[in-house]
Amino acid sequence: MDKIIRINMSAGETPGITEEGLGSYAGLGGRAMTSSIVAKEVPPLCHALGSDNKMVIAPGLLSGSAAVMSGRLSIGCKSPLTGGIKESNAGGQPSQMLGRLGYAAIIIEGKPKDNTLYKIVVTSEGVTISPDSTLKMLGNYDLVEKITQEFGDKVACISIGPAGEMKLAAASIACTDPELRPTRHAGRGGTGAVMGSKGIKAIVIDDTGAGFRNPKDPENFKEANKIFTRGIKEHPVTGEGLPAFGTNVLTDVLNEAGAYPTLNFKSGRFDGAAKIGGQALATLETQRNGKATHGCQKGCIIKCSGIFNDKDGNYVTKQPEYETVWANGGNCGIDDLDTIAILDRMYDDFGLDTMDMGVALSIAMDAGLTEFGDGEAAINLIKEVGKGTSLGRILGSGAAVTGKVLGMERVPVVKGQAMAAYDPRGVQGIGVTYATSPMGADHTAGYTVATNILGVGGSLDPLSPDGQVELSRNLQIATASLDSLGLCLFVAMAILDNADAFQAMVNLVAGLTGKKFTPDDFSALGASVLKKERAFNFAAGFTSKHDRLPEYFKKEKFLPHDVVFMVKDEDLDQVFDKI
Repeated sequence: MDKIIRINMSAGETPGITEEGLGSYAGLGGRAMTSSIVAKEVPPLCHALGSDNKMVIAPGLLSGSAAVMSGRLSIGCKSPLTGGIKESNAGGQPSQMLGRLGYAAIIIEGKPKDNTLYKIVVTSEGVTISPDSTLKMLGNYDLVEKITQEFGDKVACISIGPAGEMKLAAASIACTDPELRPTRHAGRGGTGAVMGSKGIKAIVIDDTGAGFRNPKDPENFKEANKIFTRGIKEHPVTGEGLPAFGTNVLTDVLNEAGAYPTLNFKSGRFDGAAKIGGQALATLETQRNGKATHGCQKGCIIKCSGIFNDKDGNYVTKQPEYETVWANGGNCGIDDLDTIAILDRMYDDFGLDTMDMGVALSIAMDAGLTEFGDGEAAINLIKEVGKGTSLGRILGSGAAVTGKVLGMERVPVVKGQAMAAYDPRGVQGIGVTYATSPMGADHTAGYTVATNILGVGGSLDPLSPDGQVELSRNLQIATASLDSLGLCLFVAMAILDNADAFQAMVNLVAGLTGKKFTPDDFSALGASVLKKERAFNFAAGFTSKHDRLPEYFKKEKFLPHDVVFMVKDEDLDQVFDKI
């Protein structure tokens, strides 16, 4: 990948397109690419929806190659949700296609002078942009159908729904899966609102004529890929649990561990967990002729997704992920998979983060707008977002805004972003990650659940503050590197437990690029990304005081463990001292 495309939405009568080399961004991919460009080119104090912000789309360093699990896409900008730097990560087909076409990044800058809506087309012959008012306020499903009618079914699509056009702070960006369904989302941080502010509705990618990227050292690359594949398939989490039950297997695990946030983080266990857990979901999908196992991208060997059909066997949505099931299930007191699936479909169609929206719903229930467990009311509230009503715009602005408007204290957010499906009192390590990640409360930024709960990469008592800072630090560094390579986060399970798989992953990079890449280089890559992100946030006005959980987590004990979050503030301030 040796090309960067810049699209200037402020360039005269029509947007301007220029192609350039990598320059100082050479050797970067994924999150390293997006965060480097944002840190260097975006004024930290700019308005996230203004012309000075930039949206960067970057395939991972390994994307477009034959490396397994290498199709993750990074989308970066200044976040309208957090006010800091953002990298939001998505699966689906676009990353692999961009990589095969040789594009290391697409940078969208400036802002259109009017409300014209544009679509971008990327092919082996270059990049074009054109206005298309027929796409206005289409949901992602109707949009993709319209795109396939025009471009055929061999393309991939990156798009926003109505939420992005309305520039709501919880708006996501959809990426299509192998079946051209808009089900894989860069969900966190309001990236969809930034795309909407740039006047971009859709990016169509056609890699016809482009093959896999050729490794510089084919033999070493092939051998590394074989060992890496074996390590993933032989690990009990990535080779057995996730393929059988999807990510939602964690509902059963976290509920049993007493760390499953329930009724807006009031307790750690949900009475209805068995009705919405991984086994229940996989069984229901199979009974309805859906799929309990499905890959969100070609080249995936874990296949932790699925297909959810209604009782008549008609497609509704992809298999709802664990975080989606939790946010709109246990956290809202809802124990009906059909209701959760309908909500998931609406989020994908409107273009909304399932987590921030599920937490916003739970806050609305806690505030008395409706009752916990009322699935019909939850669906109706999300319909308000799609309509763009006053209430809908409040909810669509995310959990932090919803809590502020409704006068709530129990608002589980950090830096304006909602927490995910792990209570920081029941998994103390994830509390450290929530508090200190440059991204805001983000479980994927440093997934300590692997060690705290699953026993991957060792074992550390989830209810003790001891060792959690070091664990979170190491995993935040590793995750930043994985995001930069374009690898699925779940490969971490294998490389944490299997030294050969870790070395094979490192050898994949060396084999593809023909340049030295060692385990130390892997760690240095992640550390450099985090340094840039934190520097941007500090310049944007953040201080160590923003690296904190809401106060009530340190005061309010929760069942079944009767504990509070115990990691001290002074220890949180040491997370990044050693990078």
